[in-house]
Amino acid sequence: MNRSKAAHLVSNFVREVRKQHVGKGPEHITTRFLDAWVICELKGNLTTVEKFAVHTEEGKRMVRELRTTYIKKVYEDEETKSEIEQIVGAKLITLLCDFDVEHDLALTVFVFDRPIGLDESADI
Repeated sequence: MNRSKAAHLVSNFVREVRKQHVGKGPEHITTRFLDAWVICELKGNLTTVEKFAVHTEEGKRMVRELRTTYIKKVYEDEETKSEIEQIVGAKLITLLCDFDVEHDLALTVFVFDRPIGLDESADI
């Protein structure tokens, strides 16, 4: 599979997982491949309620904590893990994620058991 097609499949998968579990998918995803990592940058993630909540420092803290903790939990599901593994053809070892509330920007790094072989970036 070529890099562009793989990036498209991963981006669509990540968008659908977020939609299903958070209620809203990101407006834009850029997926990059680097060795055994698949890196997804997600922009435009906040729901209407989250946009309201982040007007306070406590709201910002809560949204960030919920977003990062919950997304990690979602990918512990065997069916969800299996889907991303099938797309890239490698076993998912761990997932790293963070969320910048100020910029409405999330970063998810999927770490696999071997290099994916699709290095360089592909913008979707």
